Amino acid sequence: MSPTIETLRFATAGSVDDGKSTLVGRLLHDSKSVLADQLEAVERVSASRGQDGPDLALLTDGLRAEREQGITIDVAYRYFATPRRRFILADTPGHVQYTRNMVTGASTAELTVILVDARNGVVEQTRRHAAIAALLRVPHVVLAVNKMDLVAYEEPVFDRIVRDFATHAAELGLPTFTSIPVSALAGDNVVDRSTRMNWYHGPALLEHLETVPVSHDLAHRPARLPVQYVIRPRTAEHPDYRGYAGQIAAGTFRVGEEVTVLPSGRTTRIAGIDLLGEPVDMAFAPQSVTIRIQDDIDISRGDLIVPAGDAPAITQDIEATVCHVADQPLTAGHRVLLKHGTRTVKAIVKDIPSHPGRLVANDIGRVVVRTAEPLAVDAYADSRRTGAFLLIDPADGTTLAAGMADGSGNVGQG
Repeated sequence: MSPTIETLRFATAGSVDDGKSTLVGRLLHDSKSVLADQLEAVERVSASRGQDGPDLALLTDGLRAEREQGITIDVAYRYFATPRRRFILADTPGHVQYTRNMVTGASTAELTVILVDARNGVVEQTRRHAAIAALLRVPHVVLAVNKMDLVAYEEPVFDRIVRDFATHAAELGLPTFTSIPVSALAGDNVVDRSTRMNWYHGPALLEHLETVPVSHDLAHRPARLPVQYVIRPRTAEHPDYRGYAGQIAAGTFRVGEEVTVLPSGRTTRIAGIDLLGEPVDMAFAPQSVTIRIQDDIDISRGDLIVPAGDAPAITQDIEATVCHVADQPLTAGHRVLLKHGTRTVKAIVKDIPSHPGRLVANDIGRVVVRTAEPLAVDAYADSRRTGAFLLIDPADGTTLAAGMADGSGNVGQG
């Protein structure tokens, strides 16, 4: 397989019993991404339940407890490939109480598949999943109208659901979406185009996944390098070498370019860039590099290297939307650690304006956080990488909330 083959990260979401596990199972099965022993195990379990054929949902419902309860309760990551593209799939649960799991799965996704049962249409969880996709700025959204076999493959049913979803998407400011009528159980329009819906002229789901533009537009964003390590070998071969290593979060850096180091604000020029041990003239996201600079500036882990003329604001007051992921509530006055890029600082939750002073598990709301030290934070709308952060419990290291920094400077209602 070509080393330059693209990878698409995508997430699936849907209400309980919309057939999401079956859809993913069908995708894996029909794309020949299932090992023979896995398929045999599924056939064996299905036969023991008296089912006529293999229950493809079992290919994704991996935990025995989940199988026995008939529910999926975690984010399961699946890896598969076709000759055209590699895929990393985050299969997220549909229950309202596991909204946080969808946020986890979709946070790094370039595409989200939102499943709808053709018999039920757009329901509250559909709207919630669309809102999360909009909130997380997922570049591509697919509306998969499933169980078309149970509505006689009728085009008016599909059209009505698409219109409903479009109305809600417009209210959310969701970018354009692609709608595909499917039957996961029968295999219609999942991997192969269906012959039972001649009125539909678009691609099957896999074809769309293989051809949708992979949104690696990070290289066109303002450049950002969170410093992860300071490299000083002090060997006979490299007695004076000093480099600042990390993964470029966005943008492109070039030798000779003037850069600023934050939060200190000191300015210098790039003297050299090392990629995989070799010097290069330029590097771009998401490459991992070591940057060498001309001047002797104090730089340490957690600092951010940016273009001199395009630096984010330095602030100690962060206004953001967060998804609360911990079981313990998050309250105004809560002392936390805030992890942004490679930097972790002490902070306090000053206000939760969208809720009455507290967030509980799966809540999505607005917060104002005051940090003990200045941070260089982009608006999440401008950069998913450098606009995101985590709130962490300083006592035990538990992640409390995932945050998306606001660029407006105003705290609104969530």
